[in-house]
Amino acid sequence: MSSAADWGLLLIRLTFGLLMAAHGAQKLFGLFGGTGLTATGKGFAALGYRPGKLFALIGGLSEFLGGLGLALGLLTPLAAAAIVGVMINAMATVTGAHGLWESDGGIEYSVCIAVVALAVAAIGPGRFAVDRFFRWGSGGWGEAAVALGLGGAAAAITLIL
Repeated sequence: MSSAADWGLLLIRLTFGLLMAAHGAQKLFGLFGGTGLTATGKGFAALGYRPGKLFALIGGLSEFLGGLGLALGLLTPLAAAAIVGVMINAMATVTGAHGLWESDGGIEYSVCIAVVALAVAAIGPGRFAVDRFFRWGSGGWGEAAVALGLGGAAAAITLIL
């Protein structure tokens, strides 16, 4: 029997995951008013990512696949890691210099996105998820550590390159 928590977690995963996937699709395919990979690559190059188009591809795929993974509850710790890594990069290169509040261009929004992804990894994707059939499907400290550790390591490597 399903509970309100099961349905609530599904609502969070679907809304958050599909919006993140759509955000990635803006970068990758120019959908939903996005600029597409070539223009996004130029923007990434202006931020210091070289080659810009490659890093735009990595960022777009991280948002797109990470968002779909969270929406489906599929490989949830890895999907969360992809989102966390992108948001750490966003904070380090775009929003970090502007303080906390999004209204000033700050990190507020990126922090919220990263925390939701990390929380889903910690809680687990819930009853209505593909992952419910796997060991990592119930969430926990280990899953949260994987999401934060891999996301942080990927962000650090990207920022060093």
